[in-house]
Amino acid sequence: AMAGARIREGDCAVLKRDEVFKAVSVLRRRKIIFEKQWFYLDNAIGHIYGTTFEVTSGGSLQPKQEVEETTTETKEAGTDNRNIVDDGKSQKLTHDDIKALKDKGIKGQEIVQQLIENSTTFRDKTEFAQDKYIKKKKKKYEAVITIVKPSTRILSTMYYAREPGKINHLRYDTLAQMLTLGNVHAGSKMIVMETCAGLVLGAVMERMGGFGSIRQMYPGGGPVRAATSCFGFPKAFFDKLHEFPLSKVQNLLSGTLSAEAEENSLGEQESNGLGEEKQSSLQDTELEPPEAPMDTSPAEEQDTMDSSAEDVECKENKEKENKENVREKQMKQWERRKKLQEAAALLREKNADG
Repeated sequence: AMAGARIREGDCAVLKRDEVFKAVSVLRRRKIIFEKQWFYLDNAIGHIYGTTFEVTSGGSLQPKQEVEETTTETKEAGTDNRNIVDDGKSQKLTHDDIKALKDKGIKGQEIVQQLIENSTTFRDKTEFAQDKYIKKKKKKYEAVITIVKPSTRILSTMYYAREPGKINHLRYDTLAQMLTLGNVHAGSKMIVMETCAGLVLGAVMERMGGFGSIRQMYPGGGPVRAATSCFGFPKAFFDKLHEFPLSKVQNLLSGTLSAEAEENSLGEQESNGLGEEKQSSLQDTELEPPEAPMDTSPAEEQDTMDSSAEDVECKENKEKENKENVREKQMKQWERRKKLQEAAALLREKNADG
């Protein structure tokens, strides 16, 4: 479905190497360390998701050119490995030789080729052992990274492998079963209660595609959505998401929620109002300009006057800031209360599909 989507600055993307995944934000000049490799994502911007890159010198990414394997001619291989002794002497290239190759900017592929050519035992290994050797060296010297678009499948695989504790060891096949049995689809009205860093929530949001409504119930001070943010959903998806604290469910059921909220807001307004009155009276006294002797003003006195004027300005700015902060706090409180009431109203309908 996402064919042809391009990697943009500020995107949430997932790095993939073999079967290892890591979620990252695409930012310029930001060093990324992944699988013992460091690099910058600058060059990936503008390429299509699913592109495979090679890490070149200086940590810059270059799209990998597809090269057909040069193993068409019959390989010379031994029949068994019994005569091969691992004494560390079979490789003629030293550590320094390899470092020199790397510094010259020689590609990983060529280094692997050189290692094969300089191995005294390679020809005697069985074909299986040769493949194993090549694979191992490739992993070490060919830094190849694919950048993929996040999805439930990829993120649940990543979390399960990297930080299973964060998602309560929720297996990805279990998550798939939950979404299927919950019949989650566009237009659903869902209630989500999870403590999996927001992975289940993200999975539900992905299935709904921005249509329908979600009420998230959360324990504690606020919902945890670390995994949800890895999906890189458009802002519109979050307009359909309402959260409601578990601690207030009792109030909601017994019908005391709105009364309690009103009481709270009244209490808050009173204390805020009082604060503001106090402040304004303070302001009146402080905003009187300090008496400056106007008649006698030699050069030195001019300085002191300027500084006192600056003081006043500084104070005025502080006052302004304080007022703005109070205002902002009130706005935030009002927003929070409004959101809580909206979520409560949705829950009161008692018409969730799942």
